[in-house]
Amino acid sequence: MGRVLKTSKKQGITVKIHEYQAKELLEKCGTPILKGYVAYTPEEARQKAEALGGDLWVVKAQIHAGGRGKGGGIKLAKSLDEVAAHAKALLGMHLVTPQTGPDGQEVRRLYIEQGCALEKEYYFSLLVDRATSCVTVIASSCGGMDIEEVAATMPDKIMTVTIDPFLGFSGYTARKIAFGLGLTGKAALKAATLFEGCYKCFMDNEASLVEINPVAMTKQGDVFALDAKITFEENALFRHPDLEALRDLAEEDPAEREAAKNALSYIKLDGNIGCLVNGAGLAMATMDVIKLYGGEPANFLDVGGGATRERVTTAFKLILADKNVEGILVNIFGGIMRCDIIAEGIVAAARDVGMTVPLVVRLEGTNVDLGKKILADSGLPIIPASDLGDAAAQIVNAVKEAA
Repeated sequence: MGRVLKTSKKQGITVKIHEYQAKELLEKCGTPILKGYVAYTPEEARQKAEALGGDLWVVKAQIHAGGRGKGGGIKLAKSLDEVAAHAKALLGMHLVTPQTGPDGQEVRRLYIEQGCALEKEYYFSLLVDRATSCVTVIASSCGGMDIEEVAATMPDKIMTVTIDPFLGFSGYTARKIAFGLGLTGKAALKAATLFEGCYKCFMDNEASLVEINPVAMTKQGDVFALDAKITFEENALFRHPDLEALRDLAEEDPAEREAAKNALSYIKLDGNIGCLVNGAGLAMATMDVIKLYGGEPANFLDVGGGATRERVTTAFKLILADKNVEGILVNIFGGIMRCDIIAEGIVAAARDVGMTVPLVVRLEGTNVDLGKKILADSGLPIIPASDLGDAAAQIVNAVKEAA
């Protein structure tokens, strides 16, 4: 047994796919799954269930968020009429889960899957542990639960295994994990096959996460992936055009899509202080200092080292498009990036959108004096800051005073 990796929900830009797409990739790599079909209408759902045969089906909402069962997005059906009724109720609804936020996500497609009688559920995932820079397995005999909840309440039920990059994921390792979960005999061997298939899928597709929750075992000892989640690192997608084609843009944040078009690294967060920074490390430090002074960052936004005035203007508009933003902190260190270019972009964007929230700007580096002069001469109510601590303190105070 071991530790649960302290991984963030936001680990850079990742690309998600639907459950049925993940299962198709896993099946190609030898991971056993139950047969199922995607459906877009109640009539199609009924037809797919009839094609599957049997007398028990599962109707699953397909959205890019976990916790669908808790939100009512997974339904059992014992007749074709019930399949169609569940499909009609789910399609078009805004499904709210612990991962969607209060507005939920609209259900536009369903996965109709064979039903079965389960004996036991397990948890299995593969991800990259930043502490070891290795692919790492997290597994548990408590499947069907949030792994964070298991770690908090039953840490002895968590198994972590670091995969040596030179040795890879051997059959011995797969069997060791299966035995560690309490599986024996036929079930242990079938689980080992599933684990090896998951590892092959992870490596072949350069995934950032492969998660099976639950891994299901039947009374007959068969083992298969009952649910599946796969995410990919966006920076690797140029090597995988087939994966790029799996993206469902309707499920992605519109602001993040717009940012990607303009070569901006943008991730929306839940706070009220917008951040515009050049450099990922500096952006993370800026968010940390905002929190240190009692504020909450509304986004991660890195304009990059060689951003143009137009890109800065676009970045500013993205931040201001967030209705939760009540103030903006710009923190720029001009190395490759010139402070005067940043200043011109700030002024242009502020005038274009009509600035209505407090704006604090900290500039340092190349052409800093010219940049400060552009801001001072703009006639806009821009609050200058001498350093990052001063900038964070000023924006937090300004937002409080404006509230």
